[in-house]
Amino acid sequence: MTRKEDVLQLLEQCSLEERREIFQHLRKEFPIHQLEADLNTQAEVILEAMARSSDLTMRGIRGIIAEAAFLVDILQKLDGWRVLEIEGDAPYDFLIEDSAGPVRIQVKMQRRTKGFPLVRAGKFVVETQRTRTGKDAAGGATRPYRFDEFDILAVSLHPSTNEWSNFIYTVGSWLRPRSKEANLLEVFQPIPDKPNADWTDNLETSIAWFRSGTKKTIASF
Repeated sequence: MTRKEDVLQLLEQCSLEERREIFQHLRKEFPIHQLEADLNTQAEVILEAMARSSDLTMRGIRGIIAEAAFLVDILQKLDGWRVLEIEGDAPYDFLIEDSAGPVRIQVKMQRRTKGFPLVRAGKFVVETQRTRTGKDAAGGATRPYRFDEFDILAVSLHPSTNEWSNFIYTVGSWLRPRSKEANLLEVFQPIPDKPNADWTDNLETSIAWFRSGTKKTIASF
């Protein structure tokens, strides 16, 4: 039996409290993430700060996790595609390309309220506007998305499935417009509880829909 196997066997014989003490000893030598060095603190402190943060801050953190999960669990597993670098402050989160050309993807979180998925008229909800408010050079609001700013909307279903790898997709131009400003996306868009003719759980299917040029609008609430 090797030394490592001896240690693992001894660990299995230790109590929970003893294993916790050993873990804390090893943590001094092995940081969990480079962010600990960047911020000069421990991961436990960073996580505690997140736990104590406001709901708005946690919404932002969940959004960042959703983007990372989309990259790792979806994009990096696609064959024949490459992820391109985005320059400047683009109105989409990912730019991917295959032999047929580029596709712009915006990633959003399924909306939650008071810790539970938001439901309207029996459908889940995604909020399609920027988190921060602002004005452009002409004085117009920069928070709303316009119809030509991204090609695919990818929505993380973590709030209802508790799985970061679960996404549902639709074509950006199929989203519902605002009643008084048809060039802007409606703030809250309805999401079905399972794929249908408007939404798919397969990214490449949604890209095929986009490239087909089909004109339609997703079903309302």
